[in-house]
Amino acid sequence: MAEVLLFHHAQGLTSGVRAFAETLRAAGHTVHVPDLYEGRVFDDLEDGVAHVQETGFGTIVERGRAAAEGLPADLVYAGFSLGVLPAQSLAQTRPGAKGTLLFHSCVPVTEFGDAWPQGVPVQIHGMDGDEYFVDEGDIEAARALVKSTPDAELFVYPGKQHLFADNSLASYNEEAAALLTQRVLAFLDGVG
Repeated sequence: MAEVLLFHHAQGLTSGVRAFAETLRAAGHTVHVPDLYEGRVFDDLEDGVAHVQETGFGTIVERGRAAAEGLPADLVYAGFSLGVLPAQSLAQTRPGAKGTLLFHSCVPVTEFGDAWPQGVPVQIHGMDGDEYFVDEGDIEAARALVKSTPDAELFVYPGKQHLFADNSLASYNEEAAALLTQRVLAFLDGVG
């Protein structure tokens, strides 16, 4: 079984992120879900984004690194949207990663190093009409990552919802989330 460090999105550690972690736990995986917002949860994505802009993206990445301290090196790093930043940073800079799961976002590999670490499998999941994923360059970063390593997979779902895998939000898409979860569980079984 895999051990996963899962980071929440810009709205905070919602009940939907917690439910996703519980789904992974029910399949036998160990899942750590740190709160990078120190208890704050936002009803609206824009309010969450404003909070992270005030807090600083670098602070969020550092809080993610701090959350990894004391945990084993052989983790699977996972992140929802904003949580992709600490997940991708740790996967690229902390030796020993078993895998990476990037939901709704992907940043260029050059943000955290020269190349994706050899032998670290990664899955990227996003929607083909999601303005954040498509219009802000994340899909291009994901495609470049897939092209750069044989250990990367990109899954693009039909729809325009950004946080479609969080069942506590209006953007939740049950069909796409179920397929994402199926793919994630297969991935974790393969690296666990």
